[in-house]
Amino acid sequence: MENNNEQATLRQEIYLLLASLFRQLPSHELIEFLSELEIESTESAMQQAWQSLRLAAQESEAEALEDEYQDLFIGIGRGEVVPFGSWHMAGALMEKPLAEIRNDLDILGFEREENVKEPEDHIAALCEVMSMLTSEQECTQQVFFNKHIAPWYESLAKQIEQAKSAKFYLAVAQLLRAFGTIEQVQFSKNTKSKTHLKIDVKNVTEYE
Repeated sequence: MENNNEQATLRQEIYLLLASLFRQLPSHELIEFLSELEIESTESAMQQAWQSLRLAAQESEAEALEDEYQDLFIGIGRGEVVPFGSWHMAGALMEKPLAEIRNDLDILGFEREENVKEPEDHIAALCEVMSMLTSEQECTQQVFFNKHIAPWYESLAKQIEQAKSAKFYLAVAQLLRAFGTIEQVQFSKNTKSKTHLKIDVKNVTEYE
């Protein structure tokens, strides 16, 4: 049980870190924290991602990082990277995937804060939701991840990797890809059938 709790806490922290990195320009304190990460010696995709992120933080400069974030996610009209699920899954903003996310968030009891302007399909918002779901039943986590993150996190990572302005965020994309792959593999093991999954008010049910 203790190992499960530790794993849930670690997953929660990774989701919150990703949410913070995508939500806004990383603070000086966060960059300092990432610069001093202690990384396990066991070689894996996650270990390599942590190493890349630590190095990127150590080599980052505040002004350059601010320009990078601006060019990637804000830009003039639109940045080089689109962090919204609807765009990656449906080809345009404010499409059906956003409506489905809003419906599921309502069912799960999540309310949008008044000061948040971005649509709910922003990768930061979805990571924040997953961080809160780490204490819920795994089947609930599975449904939300498989419906709202799994279909497009690799597309987002690829878009960052191809962006001309990306430097620090290349390491963030590497972390997103490595962690997303672990989550996807774990949740795919728990899929009992090929039926569509539906989030219900009290639990998760399967239906044809």
